[in-house]
Amino acid sequence: MAKRKRLSPAAIHTEIPLETKSAFAPPALPAASRAPIADVARDASTQAALEALSDTMAQARNTGRMVLSLPLGAIVLDHLVRDRVAVDDAEMTALKASLRARGQQTPIEVMALGDGRYGLISGWRRCKALMALHAQYGDGGFGEVDALLRQPEDAAEAYLAMVEENEIRVGLSYFERARIALKSVEQGVFDTQQAALRDLYQSASRAKRSKIGSFVRIVDALDGHLKYPEAIGERFGLALSKALDTRPRLLRKIVGALKAEAPGSAEAELALLSAQVAASSPNKASNIPAKQAPKRRLDSGSDVNVVMNKDGNFALSGAGVDAKLRKALLKWLETYS
Repeated sequence: MAKRKRLSPAAIHTEIPLETKSAFAPPALPAASRAPIADVARDASTQAALEALSDTMAQARNTGRMVLSLPLGAIVLDHLVRDRVAVDDAEMTALKASLRARGQQTPIEVMALGDGRYGLISGWRRCKALMALHAQYGDGGFGEVDALLRQPEDAAEAYLAMVEENEIRVGLSYFERARIALKSVEQGVFDTQQAALRDLYQSASRAKRSKIGSFVRIVDALDGHLKYPEAIGERFGLALSKALDTRPRLLRKIVGALKAEAPGSAEAELALLSAQVAASSPNKASNIPAKQAPKRRLDSGSDVNVVMNKDGNFALSGAGVDAKLRKALLKWLETYS
């Protein structure tokens, strides 16, 4: 029997990779062999997503749900007649300190005017504070203002937004409320004073709207002549309005007295108005005009005019009626009572 030859195992060379399925990438299809519809669908999907995102961003911007950073110089502060006629120095100092320390926390409201300009609806004090800080520090980060873009349907809606913002945040005096109602009628925003009061102060009671209407008479007569009109309180304002309506010569006398005495404080101006109203009253003690009333020198060291009425009321006016005298009188009244 022939002897069988023993076969040795085949040698495996590790430098040659084994042929396994995982070792080979699938062959790339030539570009021409891919279905064109796949590329078209992918491009269309991407374009649709971009358009949807753009539409969402534009809608958020136009409906006031996106805070915009606008150049402070692009804001037109007097686009609307402002209802605020006085700015308290202490409040403005506090506002500037807050903006400097924490930045702007609440956006202003604007409407687009075109050409990169925006009309201010609300936020006048914030803009003024930022302008003051920008003037003080230059490029210290105060040259822009955060804003919400509004699209009021008409001027009446814009005025309403301004009034509501101020009523909620800081409140308005009766004079300021009446002034914006009168100015909105003068500018043709509302046809009548009644319509302005009804629409601008629709959340107020009928009695409050009536009081604001009474102050319109004061605004119409004395706006521009008074330095401290916001200091006129509700009770005296109603009396002054009635006096202006029933005493034709009173307005001329008040304007003349304001020019002659030029009161330097809210207290002095109120005292002058009170004296003129009292002097023109049918129940006054004498026919001597207030400016000719006997003068008495009080503790303030300055002349003070005292006008007495038959009913026991009296009014003080003159250079001596100042904050110091008012404080002394209040202290004396506390002791007397």
